[in-house]
Amino acid sequence: MAAVPSPFNLFHPPNSHIPSLHSKPSSHVPRSTLPLPRVSVHQMLVEEDEEEYRHRNGNGNDKSLRSDVDSGGFSHFTVGIRRDLLPKHVAVIMDGNRRWARLRDLPVDSGYEAGARSLRVLVDLCCKLGIQVLTVFAFSTDNWFRPKVLLFKVGFFREDVQISFIGDKSKLPGSLQELIANVEESTKNNSRLQLVVAVSYSGQYDVVQACRKIALKVKDGALMPEDISESLIEEELETNCTQFPYPDLLIRTSGELRISNFFLWQLAYTELFFSQSLWPDFGELEFLEALRAFQSRQRRYGRESNHERRKRSLTVLELDVPLKATIWREVIQPLPLECIKYLLRDG
Repeated sequence: MAAVPSPFNLFHPPNSHIPSLHSKPSSHVPRSTLPLPRVSVHQMLVEEDEEEYRHRNGNGNDKSLRSDVDSGGFSHFTVGIRRDLLPKHVAVIMDGNRRWARLRDLPVDSGYEAGARSLRVLVDLCCKLGIQVLTVFAFSTDNWFRPKVLLFKVGFFREDVQISFIGDKSKLPGSLQELIANVEESTKNNSRLQLVVAVSYSGQYDVVQACRKIALKVKDGALMPEDISESLIEEELETNCTQFPYPDLLIRTSGELRISNFFLWQLAYTELFFSQSLWPDFGELEFLEALRAFQSRQRRYGRESNHERRKRSLTVLELDVPLKATIWREVIQPLPLECIKYLLRDG
């Protein structure tokens, strides 16, 4: 009878070699033929306490993250990411496992195992950066999912990671439902990071199940139709399992430019980042690139941007003289001084 491998061997199989973050493959070996994803578990960002951070950065005004790395091409790696602008909730559509395996003439299972390693790296990075919620969405619920649940319990439990599952669990085998419940119960008191795993999940399903719950409350007389609001619907969505139900940043790998029926309600004001990397190739550099893109954007939550407001103000100022005089006399001049200052303010 064959020996059962340790769950940790799925991340680091015997005699396997994970290329270093800074190592360069031979010129005659293209990236697509590398046996394992380009990730490095051991070259993570260094988490600094506040005293050490202030000591290194003088008055503490510079809030960029920096990490010393070993000799691998750079003596000092400057990430340039601000701590105060990090997302609280990152969601990832993990796409490209099968294509990654096909490009290497490997079994499909090898693509999923490589994808599991990328997930492990991403969890480590989120823990070290202080990101509070990581939601991952996988399309397949094939047999590969069962050992991954065991890995979540054995590996992430030691890292103080709370694991929650969302989706229509009734479609899963009973034994798998029990395993999921066991993982959730075992990790419910962990607090460093909440890992939300979307399995057998769709955005349409989530909205429909929330509406059904509300309809039952109306039917039972516990709720009046006029009491139904956005906040009430939000309370019934499956993402109510987390303190931050709305992702600040959604990342999709493999170059596909769609959300594939993932969070439909929750993505209303989420920043989207589409990576060309297949999921098993998504590592530290790719994640940091997504964070830099996120921090370079101005989040408006549906409000008018400063640039648009200035443009609108200039449009008024560029009107012909008689019309401007009429607007000033009939509309602006009667307003209180503070209102006029507000309307004419620069940004």
